[in-house]
Amino acid sequence: MILFAFALIILVVALLGAPLFSIILAIALLGFYYLDINLSVIAIEIYRISDMPLLLALPLFTFSGYLLGESQTSKRLLKLTQAIIGWMPNGLAIVAFIACAFFTAFTGASGVTIVALGGLLYPSLIKAGYHEKFSIALVTTSGSLGILFPPSLPLILYGIIAQQLQLGKNVTIDALFLAGIFPGILMIISLSIWSYWTNRKCNIPLIPFSYKRAIIASKEAIWEIPLPIFLLYGIYSGFLAISELAAVTAMYVIVVEVFIYKEIEILQLFAIMRKSMVMVGGILIIISVSLASTNFLIDAEVPMMMFQFIKAHVSDKIVFLMFLNILLLLIGAVLDIFSALVIMVPLILPVAVSYGIDPVHLGIIFIANMQIGYFTPPVGMDLFIASYRFKKPITELYSATVPFMIILFAVVLIITYWPALSLVLL
Repeated sequence: MILFAFALIILVVALLGAPLFSIILAIALLGFYYLDINLSVIAIEIYRISDMPLLLALPLFTFSGYLLGESQTSKRLLKLTQAIIGWMPNGLAIVAFIACAFFTAFTGASGVTIVALGGLLYPSLIKAGYHEKFSIALVTTSGSLGILFPPSLPLILYGIIAQQLQLGKNVTIDALFLAGIFPGILMIISLSIWSYWTNRKCNIPLIPFSYKRAIIASKEAIWEIPLPIFLLYGIYSGFLAISELAAVTAMYVIVVEVFIYKEIEILQLFAIMRKSMVMVGGILIIISVSLASTNFLIDAEVPMMMFQFIKAHVSDKIVFLMFLNILLLLIGAVLDIFSALVIMVPLILPVAVSYGIDPVHLGIIFIANMQIGYFTPPVGMDLFIASYRFKKPITELYSATVPFMIILFAVVLIITYWPALSLVLL
């Protein structure tokens, strides 16, 4: 009776908007109490997070992203991509996709891309002759377009959680970074092709290629161009561990933005650091309590019971993947990506591995679905940020983003049923 009352209280406070970490912790407490396990195990699990060297990458990459977001990187990036590929048919839309993907990869899908780049892209798209509905949908959906590219925070978080489950298969952050490259590129190509098709009658004038403009834009962004190259080299070569790569990236960004471009004052670093670490602190609290709840799920054999239940009703791997995509889309519509990762990965991953699905491949499927969730009603974060930023009704954004959602879901199906696309570089 006491157990039932406790569970009811947890449900009520969750509906009232209690912080996610407190709900996860309460579930872990209730679970271990029910299993008659000493509750000190929760403190041990929370402390264990400090023993994870990999976790250093999370605050360092986050800090780097916030620094880039506070500087004029977005303007230089947009100018550079437009100078290089703006001459192509549908060039400005392609520029928008590439620039947003690059910027989101570093800043995280936190809405910074919509605020920083959207304000530049939206009027430029309208001025170039693109439909208003298409333009607003592009800047809204592109806010999450780069989360499959390194140094994606969601991929890092997925890797950390997967490693704690000890499934007998090594899930490294390097592997996840490599696995996301081709699926991310396919998303950009698919959206670019559809954009060209839907705007083919708009008579958008082409911008002639200019070597002079390209050289000027390259010189302006000369210190930021090496960043993605350096990241990919560090991942491919194995010369640096992920935590070391994150530290070098943070130091490089500080030197470039503070001492070379001089767009950020030294005293501003502390405010930016504080802002970025508030976000990281929230993620770390959720991770630490989720480790305890994950151990409870394992001790209670919840994943095994889920597998037996699903296996009794779904015997085919292809059908399981279809239901998994539907489930993840629904989850993405009501939870943010970090909450979805810490709650669902411990449940889904062991079941998926039992069906013979590679955990790295599953990570790409999971993140790709969550990417669509950023602009899926009712609580897609990017919808509300774009609505506030561009003073548009939220219902208008709902309808405008539907074609982009369909295109990206089609790509998700390709990612799901063509594992080689994700695993070919491993």
